[in-house]
Amino acid sequence: MLIDLLKPYYDTEILGLTVFHVVQYITFRFVIAFITSLVITLILGPIFIKFSCRLKYGEDVSGYLCDVGHQSKAGTPSMGGLIFLSGTMISSLLWSDLQNVYVLLLYFAVIWLGSLGFLDDYLKNVKKLKAGLIARYKLIGQLLLGLAIAVYLYKYHAGSAGLTSLNIPFFKQLIINLKWVFIPFVIFMLMATSNGTNLTDGLDGLATGSSAIALLGLAVMSYLKGNFVLADYLLLDYIPEVAELTVFISALLGGLMGFLWFNCKPAQIFMGDTGSLTLGGVMAIIAVMLREEIFLAIIGGVFVVEALSSLLQINYYKYTRRKTGTPRRLFLMAPLHHHFQKKGYAEEKIVVRFWIISILLLAVALSTIKLR
Repeated sequence: MLIDLLKPYYDTEILGLTVFHVVQYITFRFVIAFITSLVITLILGPIFIKFSCRLKYGEDVSGYLCDVGHQSKAGTPSMGGLIFLSGTMISSLLWSDLQNVYVLLLYFAVIWLGSLGFLDDYLKNVKKLKAGLIARYKLIGQLLLGLAIAVYLYKYHAGSAGLTSLNIPFFKQLIINLKWVFIPFVIFMLMATSNGTNLTDGLDGLATGSSAIALLGLAVMSYLKGNFVLADYLLLDYIPEVAELTVFISALLGGLMGFLWFNCKPAQIFMGDTGSLTLGGVMAIIAVMLREEIFLAIIGGVFVVEALSSLLQINYYKYTRRKTGTPRRLFLMAPLHHHFQKKGYAEEKIVVRFWIISILLLAVALSTIKLR
């Protein structure tokens, strides 16, 4: 927004300096967007926490989580996704180019998924319905968003940007054109990443830190692919206007860093489905826009493993019950972070080690840029 408002003043001098012209540069705007979102989130955090505590909008701890020492977390305010999403949206609206179609699609996704997650949190924490929003309805909401985004990109942007092509890291010439399969593939990506992030949100700071690390990788990739010179040098596909995503991602990163201030152990607030569903969905959409779905699978490896551990646990349990009559578990508890809790690892150790793994995966993914 400020790009358009300050455009007439780009050449205006103040004390002999043309200070407003820097707004047109992405390198300036992604830094200031990060700071703006961080500050807004830090300001909103205590206000929202105090409000939630006063109204007793706290999280109810599931009975099976009492086995891993989560009793003390009962009553902790949830719906914290509203805090960092507010910081993200305000900052991005100020510093992003609001005529960029990729940014507008992300706004739509944030509002859609944020509303879906908020409804679930509201039913659980305010109306005290233990199940919250029925899982089937959440999946339908994610499916409809994925369908809308996929159809729009396929119809209006696939030809010019080659968005239906799938890049394979480590292989320069291996590019798979998905054609019409692009639409169900995008739906799968959005649903898988959104729910994978949601499953990871089980320990203080785990989903927040892991998401921030993954978003850092997406920010680097969006800047490189949106810059013709850098994309050409690194043999990346140049996608016009996609560099503007860097500003949005930076704003989201700032919001997450501000939220982590309150979400690290002992957490003063949880992000809830409002935050986790939205985070995962937004990362998936950004990866699709960048043609970097496999890149996301690498940097988001923690989310992949967490989701797979739950799927394997459920299916193994059903399989052994059907075959032997005695159900067995593949892990002590799923998702995977609870397995390590059952083994006696401290929550802080699990979280920090998962962060370290995320950083390692980010390094591996970034190394593929030059190896393509």
